[in-house]
Amino acid sequence: MTLFLYRFLLIIITPLLLLALVVRSLNHPKYRQRIKERLGLIPTTFPTNCIVIHAASVGEVIAIKSYVDYLLTQNQHIVMTTFTPTGSEQVKKLFCDRVHHCYLPLDVWPCTWLFLRRLKPKALVLMETEIWPNLIHQCQKRHIKLQLINARLSEKSITSYRKIKPLITPALQCFDQILCQSHESYQRFLSLEAHQSRCEVAGNLKFDLAINDDINAKTKHLGQLLPKQKPVWLVASSHSGDEEIVLSAYQTLIEKHPELLLILVPRHPERFESVFTLCETQGFNTQKRSTDATVLAQTQVWVLDTLGELMSAYQLADYVTIAGTFSNIGGHNPLEPALYKKPIIVGADMHNFNEINSLMNKEEGIIQLAGQAPIDELVKEISTLIELPQLAKNLGQNAYKVVQQNQGASVYCSTKLLNLL
Repeated sequence: MTLFLYRFLLIIITPLLLLALVVRSLNHPKYRQRIKERLGLIPTTFPTNCIVIHAASVGEVIAIKSYVDYLLTQNQHIVMTTFTPTGSEQVKKLFCDRVHHCYLPLDVWPCTWLFLRRLKPKALVLMETEIWPNLIHQCQKRHIKLQLINARLSEKSITSYRKIKPLITPALQCFDQILCQSHESYQRFLSLEAHQSRCEVAGNLKFDLAINDDINAKTKHLGQLLPKQKPVWLVASSHSGDEEIVLSAYQTLIEKHPELLLILVPRHPERFESVFTLCETQGFNTQKRSTDATVLAQTQVWVLDTLGELMSAYQLADYVTIAGTFSNIGGHNPLEPALYKKPIIVGADMHNFNEINSLMNKEEGIIQLAGQAPIDELVKEISTLIELPQLAKNLGQNAYKVVQQNQGASVYCSTKLLNLL
């Protein structure tokens, strides 16, 4: 597929892309707001000669914080773009007015042309697997520096990219720097014919986590709502199907440990209400976090139906399970609970975080289920951690050690970018 054909197809299907946003907005109304930005119409108040940094959604925004913070200390003007409304909200929470923010336009020639013409950036920074061929080629044509950070290619991703290699390879060869998370990803980028001289292993930005005053303040408030001396099992970022597994395991666990409180955190806001209803339907005494009410002694499940509080909630947990690992979702970031030295359990599928998961397994900082009988395995592992507190403590300490030993990528990558300018 040539770039010309790619552009032609995207122009043809642009109405369908906009329709898809409208359809998605039926469950999440914020997707139909600020449509002008998705068409490349950026506010005139934004600075020119800036650095544009794209972080698609919440996880990427959190991971890139230290990188952006360092650039801001070097007096750089930053325009941050996201694709999702939740990512947009996270930018505002983490950076307030220290950066400008808008949505990344659709990768359609008129939209990206308007975007670049308005901002005239000196650099575009993309993250992980965000490869937008049209935008990338336009940047190269305008002599805008291109950096891909935290670059990652899973086995699944590279299989897909090989099918469109004539489109992906020229885009990769436009980058001035491709800074990879791991040696495995580095080799995969080279297999797609990225320039070896511009490609290196720089480490994973997601290790560069920090606990700030805002997080601590939220933790304090959440802690005031929870019953004292009650063990807490937190299940983070659950998807459809995860909750059924978790609730079945929890039903068995409370027969032996009736004091155990389950904090359930759905991944997507549009599912908050349905997850709450599911818990009630299955007979659990359930409360919503959004009511801001104290969790009652008889409450069994607390649904964290708010945004931006998961990191703070981790500190209050005794045991953490990362959801999205029981099917083909590929898992979510286990490093945040690791920063709090929490014992972590994940399901069999962690392909989105394979390198991190391998490191944590190697250091005995995580428990990974085999996957054949996840309900029974969850019951067994949580019960073991409850009954053997020293084991739980050691697991958390080992997870924390992995975080500490792998920090530093943010400053390295931001320094590399400044050397390009």
